[in-house]
Amino acid sequence: KRIGYGRVEGPIKFVEKRVKGFMFDCRMCGQCVLSSTGMSCPMNCPKQLRNGPCGGVRANGNCEVEPDMPCVWVKAWEGSRNMVHGDKILDVQKPVDQSLRETSAWLRVTAQAAAAREAARNVPKPGAPA
Repeated sequence: KRIGYGRVEGPIKFVEKRVKGFMFDCRMCGQCVLSSTGMSCPMNCPKQLRNGPCGGVRANGNCEVEPDMPCVWVKAWEGSRNMVHGDKILDVQKPVDQSLRETSAWLRVTAQAAAAREAARNVPKPGAPA
């Protein structure tokens, strides 16, 4: 908060892009849903579908657009079975906000959580003087 969002985004984005790129082939959409998609980045889908397979998955589980590539969503469903909150894969995702591309999802989530904590602190307690 004291340093400022703008000053820390560059270094955090640098680290996030490399870590998530290496581990999850992240495309830096700025709205990371890895925790809802079995740690499989839906932006790797050639159709960039955010809400499940297109219906063209081949019998072997590969993509209809890229026949040699395993379907991102088949991998997502398999991965979600191993996660504590694997049922989050059923949540409908909003379309990608292209204005957030190449920005840090880590920093955005952290800032939103901090704002929620601050707002909760400012809620008057029942019975407390106003």
